[in-house]
Amino acid sequence: MGLARLALRGTIGALFVGHGLQKLTGQFGGEGLEGTARNFERLGLRPGMQQARASGLAETGGGALLALGLATPVAVAALSGSMFTAIRTVHWRNGPWVARGGYEYNLVLLGALAAIAEEGPGRLSLDALRGRERRGLVWAVGAVGAGALGSTLALRWAQRHAAPQPEAPVEPAPDRPAPARPVERREPVAAL
Repeated sequence: MGLARLALRGTIGALFVGHGLQKLTGQFGGEGLEGTARNFERLGLRPGMQQARASGLAETGGGALLALGLATPVAVAALSGSMFTAIRTVHWRNGPWVARGGYEYNLVLLGALAAIAEEGPGRLSLDALRGRERRGLVWAVGAVGAGALGSTLALRWAQRHAAPQPEAPVEPAPDRPAPARPVERREPVAAL
């Protein structure tokens, strides 16, 4: 099972590294830090620049650690946090199916990350080479739970930095018509 875990870790880890670099540097067709920050602001993830940088670093660093099989629970926590945040801010409202912008893919990645944390990175990993392979149900629940907690804290941070809400409209006098409200148009937002 060493080669299968290596292939799983390597595939998922490399894809996360690429996804993080899209955010941080614009490589692989990404928007870079500025574009990601703008998208995050539209999603309510404020301050956008700090949220974009944190997300990009979590995905790039977590992906690299996972691929190497180094500090595997830390990698799983970082990547799980990114997936929980993506589900909560972008995909949940669309239902489960990815064809409709749902959370199906993110949930599959969460399941794979939990399985890697429970089974461990395998003998072909830096954790095993160093004699520090942490695995088992407690490690899996702890790592995925830490990711969920990190996501919650990031979203609370964003709420504290939310743009001020417009004041409630003043009720018009009975002899005057209510002012027309402008229609808000929303641009599509790139997935996390």
